[in-house]
Amino acid sequence: MMRLAFLLLLLAWSGFAGARTLQLDLGRLTHPVFVIDGLHVRLGDEGEAAELAIERFAIGKRDWQGITIRCPAFRLERVVRCRRGLLTVPGLFERAAIDLHFDTRNKSGKLNLRISGRETIDIVMRPDGRIVASLAGLAVARLGKLLDLASWNMAGRLAGRIEYSPTRGGARIQVSGKLESGRFSQADGLRAAEGLGLDIDLRARRGLAGWDWQGRMAWNAGEAYLHPLYLVAGPVIEAAGRLEADVLTVARARLELEGVRTIAATAEIGLQPVAVRSLAFSLADADLAVVGPRYLAPAFAPAATDRLHFSGHVSAAATVEEGVPTTVDLAFDEAGFSLSDKELSFGPLTGVVPWRAEARTEARLAVAGGRWQKLGLGAFELVAQLDGQRVDVGRVAIPVLDGALVLERLALVRDATGWHGRGAAVVEPISMALLAEAAGLPAMSGVLSASLPGLRVAPGEISLDGALVISVFGGYLQATRLQLFEPFGVASHLYADVQARHLDLGQLTEAFSFGSVSGFVDADVLGLELAGWQPVRFDARVVSSPGSYPRRISQRAVQNISALGGPGAVAALQRGLLGVFETFGYREIGISCVLRNGVCRMGGLDDPGAPGDGYYIVRGGGVPALNVIGYNRRVDWNELIDRLQRVIASNAPPVIQ
Repeated sequence: MMRLAFLLLLLAWSGFAGARTLQLDLGRLTHPVFVIDGLHVRLGDEGEAAELAIERFAIGKRDWQGITIRCPAFRLERVVRCRRGLLTVPGLFERAAIDLHFDTRNKSGKLNLRISGRETIDIVMRPDGRIVASLAGLAVARLGKLLDLASWNMAGRLAGRIEYSPTRGGARIQVSGKLESGRFSQADGLRAAEGLGLDIDLRARRGLAGWDWQGRMAWNAGEAYLHPLYLVAGPVIEAAGRLEADVLTVARARLELEGVRTIAATAEIGLQPVAVRSLAFSLADADLAVVGPRYLAPAFAPAATDRLHFSGHVSAAATVEEGVPTTVDLAFDEAGFSLSDKELSFGPLTGVVPWRAEARTEARLAVAGGRWQKLGLGAFELVAQLDGQRVDVGRVAIPVLDGALVLERLALVRDATGWHGRGAAVVEPISMALLAEAAGLPAMSGVLSASLPGLRVAPGEISLDGALVISVFGGYLQATRLQLFEPFGVASHLYADVQARHLDLGQLTEAFSFGSVSGFVDADVLGLELAGWQPVRFDARVVSSPGSYPRRISQRAVQNISALGGPGAVAALQRGLLGVFETFGYREIGISCVLRNGVCRMGGLDDPGAPGDGYYIVRGGGVPALNVIGYNRRVDWNELIDRLQRVIASNAPPVIQ
């Protein structure tokens, strides 16, 4: 709008005063800042109407078409006057009232623009070259249209003052402004704000080397949601630097943020194209109890924001050159976090992590411990050698209950695809009694241990050579060929082969209230696949262990084993002995499940001698003779688990035939 006013003044200075009529048509007018296509000017006699029309006015990638200025009373003498004029910029505003008074001798004047009842722009041009523009009640929605931000649905009112003053060898600009009742929103709901209030102050001076500037912006009212962060008023930013040619230099910048002693930065930014050439950032003494719930929890654990608590302090610094990080420094002082229901806690953590892109450094962290539900972690120290994109950890032992998880010779390298590396892991014996109590499982005896000499890490994948061994129920269980994909993602997958040998059925059935069975079993679960930590595929088989040992089964255990055979599974017993015995002898037990697509293909002992299409789950032996026969070969996996849980919980008497 100021450019249009000055263009009108230029016509006045052209020396056509006194002409009866004047018609001027220009095809194109170019300027480093703007382009005008189709400029048409019509001037009548003194005091009569005048009109200026622009077919297209473009600034950068934005353009407007059909701009007009109409002056019903226009004078072109020593003083240029346009009274009760109307300015129309389609899409920005319609029929804004304009009044112009300009003295061509001393180059002074006034331009008043009334866009609506509340929106005004007043421009004063002084003889010394100073120009002062005052804005009042300007609708932010118009600014959104001007900057092609219509999708943000901006609103609010902007008031301020812009002053331009020529100086010897340069110029000075001062800008002050205030935003009130600002708001914005986007259709996806991921960005929104209400009641925004901003105070803006900017000063710049042009010299031979460019523009030296300094500014301050204070957010004094309102709230905003910028997914995933919820922000409230309070931050204040101050900055200073220089703008020359196509480079913006930020010599100093400081952000005032509640909970942080200082946040400072310097930068050099290329403008053609826009790119960060260099950046230095520092954050000193951030109180995690304040900044953690506001900025860390929404970013890393949005579902637990209300329950997550932080403690301690952290400081950080980083530098970037040509868009590439060159240094990072982190310092933790008694930093930790916990969930309000005490399900999870970690820390406090104290130590430093100094990283250099081109130098070798050492990170040293002391962790006081942690807890996951009832599973406690003891204190440990982590020492890592950092060398550019490589991390080496000689040995770290993390106490777990009465044992430890030990990582050795861990070497990680980061490339364009992510982190890769190798190492070894050992689980020093952990009491199964303590582990079962911590996990809320029935009481167990034995120990858990592991020797995993081939730990391999790739993007989204952890593979383990060796075996994870659990000594439990008088025998042992081992997992081999372990592979874990996306362990912390929503599509986590685990693959393994699991073998169990010589498990004491007496201990096992007592622990899980399954009834009473004496004897031993071996189990194989091959090709196990868990998706989202739920079984989706495996080939499983449980059979009696070889050897000579007592083999007895109670009536309740018969019922529960029959449930594994699905509907139609029956127990066959010599009828004359139904009311005499509480336990029965058996020769062997066997059951299998091949899980595919949520369905178990059931089977039993290898001997095909079962009647019909059935399969033996329990083959009788001794007196009285007992057989449990399953007939349903296909059982829904979820239904099978639900049925088994109901049978165990009901403690109902068995059905014996």
